Amino acid sequence: MASILNELETNDFHKNGFVIVKNFFNKKETQLLQNASTQDPTIREHLYDRKDSEGLSTKMMAWNHPDDSIYGVTARSEKIVDTMEGLLGGEVYHYHSKITAKEPFEGGAWEWHQDYGYWYNNGCLFPLMATVMIALDKCTKENGCLQVLSGSNNLGRIDHALLESGQVGVDLKRVDEAKKQLELVYCEMDPGDVLFFHCNTLHRSDKNNSPNRRWTLLCCYNAARNDPFIDHHHPKYTPLNKLKNEEIIKAGNKFLDVNDVDTFLKRPTAPPELSKTGGKLFNN
Repeated sequence: MASILNELETNDFHKNGFVIVKNFFNKKETQLLQNASTQDPTIREHLYDRKDSEGLSTKMMAWNHPDDSIYGVTARSEKIVDTMEGLLGGEVYHYHSKITAKEPFEGGAWEWHQDYGYWYNNGCLFPLMATVMIALDKCTKENGCLQVLSGSNNLGRIDHALLESGQVGVDLKRVDEAKKQLELVYCEMDPGDVLFFHCNTLHRSDKNNSPNRRWTLLCCYNAARNDPFIDHHHPKYTPLNKLKNEEIIKAGNKFLDVNDVDTFLKRPTAPPELSKTGGKLFNN
């Protein structure tokens, strides 16, 4: 199977750093993904909090290797993997997946950052990495949808530092300058829509100011030729067993393996290069 993106959409990704695909998952697939987010006990057991500057929390969980659950099968589906391989120019592997959960009126904000601002410190030499964000709920301005600076992927990697909130982000003075030339886009999506975005794309999100939750599933990929040169809690190159798209429906309500606890990641910390300075380098 080839990439689901046409030439125009592929060009948009490389020019703007992101592309939204409406109705990427059909209603049945979307319903199964949503069911797992509400019914899988493993998810609730492994959620942890990441606070923002106001003390509000976004709940998260992450895992390295995709299993045979509905989420693992989705991450290995041809329509995602082949599209990622088209965008990154060759074989990819699953770097990790995560759920971000903003509960009604309580979900916190995320500061401006680039994913490669983290992954660079994990030993990934080149920015040959990208993420697909899957909307499990309706994502709106009110409930804290993702915001991106269109074209910011072309800025290259920006230095990141530990912020007073405990998050790791970029200096807002540099973001303010970028805003003078780049468009701020609110990535509003319906359940089943997806957002592909490059690892150098600047993004953030507001807190959830609505009575509606905002849950997303994010699957992150690295080019096989970009094997990290240091050991880290995310995996080095691991061959990915791609699956036919129909396997998503067949997975049904198969949940994450509760016994495979080593797969799940603990609460992440700032990279040593940042945390050893004592943090709070950027007073955002």
